[in-house]
Amino acid sequence: MNSCLRTWIMLSMLLFIIMKSQKFVKGEPLVPCLFFMGSSTFDNGNNNFLVTKANSNYLPYGIDYPDGPTGRFSNGRNIPDFLAQFLRFDNPIPPFASARGLEILRGVNYASGQAGIRDETGFQVGDWFSLNRQLLNHKTTISRFSRLLGRNVGVTKDYLNKCLYIVNIGINDYTSNYFLPQYYSTSLVYTPDQFAAILIRQYAQQLRDDVRVQIGKNRNI
Repeated sequence: MNSCLRTWIMLSMLLFIIMKSQKFVKGEPLVPCLFFMGSSTFDNGNNNFLVTKANSNYLPYGIDYPDGPTGRFSNGRNIPDFLAQFLRFDNPIPPFASARGLEILRGVNYASGQAGIRDETGFQVGDWFSLNRQLLNHKTTISRFSRLLGRNVGVTKDYLNKCLYIVNIGINDYTSNYFLPQYYSTSLVYTPDQFAAILIRQYAQQLRDDVRVQIGKNRNI
């Protein structure tokens, strides 16, 4: 069974458990903040502010969401919304593009429709936040955290080390890159196994060098 299919099965099972749970224990969130990175399955409004064909701020998207179309690529709530509810957050985690003030202390969603591990993935539809750009946006958030927490490096790192990071990305590196030879040369240069190995190496390096270095030896990834 390939890794993409395993990932979807695991996420589907998790969502099934969440949606079947009718009662949630009231109280403080299980973690102080949540950070999401990924593509359209996680995007909750970041692409609204970009010039791109990959947007979903119009009907029928959001037809079952209380606020209507919001930029989620779904009819209602998406995976980050359910995970936030499951972890006892009162409200969805805000998108980076519109997150302001103290609300970032409970987390930020950086996901962007069409995003991939590789920087060029998705360029054919317009602007987007690749994973590297999402990580740069996270650096901006860390600077904001520092100001809100009194510019104390130790306090900031300690707070961030308690947060949960959830990343779901990689499918677009195939559907909007490898399988589109009219736009990309990757399928002509690499075999499927070679391309998969390249993605895995780059993804591991991105998480190791760009996330863990920023916040210390965080284990919640």
